[in-house]
Amino acid sequence: MSSVLDHLETLYARTDDPWDFATSPYEQDKFKATRAALSRVRYRFGLEIGCGNGALARHLAPLCDRYTGIDAIARAVEAARRAVPDAHFQQGTYPCDLPLADADLMVLSEVLYFLTPAMIRQLAKEVLETAQGVEVVCVTYLGDTAQALQGLDTLAIFDKVVPLSPVVDTGRYRIDRGIVGPAAA
Repeated sequence: MSSVLDHLETLYARTDDPWDFATSPYEQDKFKATRAALSRVRYRFGLEIGCGNGALARHLAPLCDRYTGIDAIARAVEAARRAVPDAHFQQGTYPCDLPLADADLMVLSEVLYFLTPAMIRQLAKEVLETAQGVEVVCVTYLGDTAQALQGLDTLAIFDKVVPLSPVVDTGRYRIDRGIVGPAAA
């Protein structure tokens, strides 16, 4: 895991936007597709794990009464705070304490392949046991992740514990969604 964190630290050392979220038409389309994939127009509490610089949060936080993003990289968290000042962002590396019991929206956008299979299973189990009624939205990159796990591999691991259904598949990325236990009121 430390090599992954070192890689991310190196990327963010150069810029607050290492994936060109602000200017990439691909990224902007993906953010809009993620928002459109949500099943509701309003949420009490949204939780995004791996929030990066807050680019996706800019699209989703306005739909939530409260929004929390968590990222392992301090510079990314600072950029997210500037991008979405009304949301809450904190630095943390999973496994860490997650406010899952309060969440009715959980977003995992292109983050699972930075975890190990055991960590993905642990996260899914934690969601299943703690977050009844949460809508889980998982955005998965379908190209080479340059990590030990590829996107669909990570999705399959998570999906074995928390079943998700595909909503969007562009061939470059896929968005899956599911609700844990009974639907949130």
